[in-house]
Amino acid sequence: MASTVLITGASSGIGRATAVRFADEGWNVVATMRNPADGGALPDRSGVLVARLDVLDGESIDAAVAAAIDRFGSIDVLVNNAGYGAYGPLETLPMDVLRRQLDVNVLGLLATTQAVLPGMRRRRSGTIVNVSSVGGRMAYPLGTPYHASKWAVEGASEAMHYELRTLGIAVRIVEPGGVATDFGGRSFVASYDESIEDYQPLVRMLTDSLSEDDAVPTGAMQPADCADVIWRAATHDGDRLRFVAGADAEQLLATRYDAEREEAFLARSRAQFGV
Repeated sequence: MASTVLITGASSGIGRATAVRFADEGWNVVATMRNPADGGALPDRSGVLVARLDVLDGESIDAAVAAAIDRFGSIDVLVNNAGYGAYGPLETLPMDVLRRQLDVNVLGLLATTQAVLPGMRRRRSGTIVNVSSVGGRMAYPLGTPYHASKWAVEGASEAMHYELRTLGIAVRIVEPGGVATDFGGRSFVASYDESIEDYQPLVRMLTDSLSEDDAVPTGAMQPADCADVIWRAATHDGDRLRFVAGADAEQLLATRYDAEREEAFLARSRAQFGV
């Protein structure tokens, strides 16, 4: 029997490429998105179910999970991919912008994970893949909401890594760098108050870097390449927690973190917690 993956945010970019990759591997795929009409050719593929799922709508999460189980019997892998970036000087950001950023990128991820865990726990098997970002372990100016959300995803995932291990459930984090998607378009929200001149040099720097003529970072990986990393994370047979996606991300994180020391730290912590 084919394994089943449920992917959030599968209407475009990394999410859609991941749905295609798993389908190519012969998996059952539940490609979820806020508007199933955005599924493109995905519904035409054998073994692919396109379902509505809005991470801010608990009923839609439960309905998508139920539809997946009804169609395929179980969910073996959850890929928490849905998310976006909110940017701007913290002083000028409306509170509703801050709340929505954390609601989508953090609470939505946790709610979707909660919905699949009972089945995985009963079967004593399953994998949770949380798509974070290189921005989950380093930060840039004007990205307070986005970086706060991705650092939260990193911390929550590391905690779950220990918590779920004895239940046979693996947790992985995928950390992409620049990816040639529409992140600078519909996946990006910028809020600036031009009346405060002190922040404008940074604002202009950011807006220039995200102009239409240069929306994709130099050397950015393609969504399919990121999907390859997600595939490796989902099918990894070991204790590795973090999977870096993209040469730029690898270079940035290598200058700040020592991967071998981190793996040793995680191993010591697992031993300490008896997991």
